[in-house]
Amino acid sequence: MKLFTAVLATETNTFSPICIDRRGFEASLYAKPGEHPVTPTLCSAPLTVGRRVCTEKGWSLVEGTAAWADPAGLVNRQAYESLRDEILDQLRAALPVDGVVLGLHGAMVADGYLDPEGDLLTCIRDLVGPDVLVCAELDPHSHLTEKRVAAIDFFVVFKEFPHTDFVDRAEDLWRIAVDTLEGRVTPIMSVFDCRMIDVFPTSREPMRSFVDKLHQIETKDNDVLSLSVIHGFMAGDVPEMGTKMIAVTNGNAEKGAQLTRSLGLELFANRGRHMMAQLSVDEAVAQAMLAESGPTVIADMWDNPGGGTAGDATVLLAEFIERGGEGVAFGTIWDPVAVQICMAAGEGAEIPLRFGAKSAPGTGSPVDGRVSIVKLVRDAEMRFGESFAPFGDAAHIRLNGIDIILNSVRAQSFDPSLFSVMGIDPAQKKILVIKSTNHFHASFSKIASQILYCSAGSPYPNSPANTPYRHARRDIWPMMKNPHG
Repeated sequence: MKLFTAVLATETNTFSPICIDRRGFEASLYAKPGEHPVTPTLCSAPLTVGRRVCTEKGWSLVEGTAAWADPAGLVNRQAYESLRDEILDQLRAALPVDGVVLGLHGAMVADGYLDPEGDLLTCIRDLVGPDVLVCAELDPHSHLTEKRVAAIDFFVVFKEFPHTDFVDRAEDLWRIAVDTLEGRVTPIMSVFDCRMIDVFPTSREPMRSFVDKLHQIETKDNDVLSLSVIHGFMAGDVPEMGTKMIAVTNGNAEKGAQLTRSLGLELFANRGRHMMAQLSVDEAVAQAMLAESGPTVIADMWDNPGGGTAGDATVLLAEFIERGGEGVAFGTIWDPVAVQICMAAGEGAEIPLRFGAKSAPGTGSPVDGRVSIVKLVRDAEMRFGESFAPFGDAAHIRLNGIDIILNSVRAQSFDPSLFSVMGIDPAQKKILVIKSTNHFHASFSKIASQILYCSAGSPYPNSPANTPYRHARRDIWPMMKNPHG
């Protein structure tokens, strides 16, 4: 057997002012054929798992380009087209192949392309023909379009949010691909439109039990090869935005249709109950300062670079400065210019500095003060499961007794190593303020005395009923109260 694999992924917040060009991919992950590191970067798990599977089977695996850009705004047209064509040229040179296994995100939007993944998959299908297996792994915060469904044999999607299972789902993807190529199964994909958009953290109920139920069905029913939820991505203004339920069955389209409908309606019945409770800035800061033991973790959940925002909001920082907060550490505030100034000044220097809140309205005001530069790190990284997430050149500064990490590469706060690499012991702090919606939970919950979710400012379009969409459908909840009639 001869298979082809490649990766092209990013998550596009169409309301974000931060556009992505080719350099955005190169700064996060750009690996030419054969150059991808051993550990995966989220959406690239199909490539790394594929290496092992094909080696064990004695199959030939042709690697194409692997490109991932950290979530941001619109992708530059030339950047998307050049990466797409690069992968297509590599596939064309590898033909004939028995299968194509891809790592995608599913929420990319490029200038001139509302559905880049649909465009890429259609081009791949046109190249390989109707009989060659084409499959891909997706992030659940994605869009599932008719064009993609028409071009692919099946998708497998991360089940967990935070995404702790991206390698496990890549294993599922390859298991089904191998069984298909060896003639043991005939995958048929069924899709149900839940006609809603919501946030579905699996670290809490009711989504925890729902995902456990999916695993149980997969284990007990031999006809069910995979069950997935496309959560949808409310910051992506595209025509087919919304939550979808996917079933991949072994030649049983009727069972797939029944399963996706019953499970999809179960999700819909819990609409509005999935998302964690959110505190105001006043409530979050007051509760954290009154805590008798630490650390209290405050998630600045809507200034999340993992959702495409800049990560430079200062609303919570301003509140702690106003209240004279003690034992507080902030990770992070994105400000490449401020980092450059700190790098030039050097560790130990004390300088006047303006930083933060430059990207967009709703992020607060820039902070001015005389800061001490505690520690500087070039090309800083934090852990994310078995992988590492870069946050660029970074500066640990101190202002009014508050420790603040300034970073030059946008990254959400995945892991406490974000603090320790910058010389801050996170376990010894009373309060840790981080920028993430829920990916932080798997690691920070291990050290937190309590976790508070805070809605601070408005850097992210988190209220779909009131978001000024131009392309997104309006016939889904919460835009429409009862779309299922």
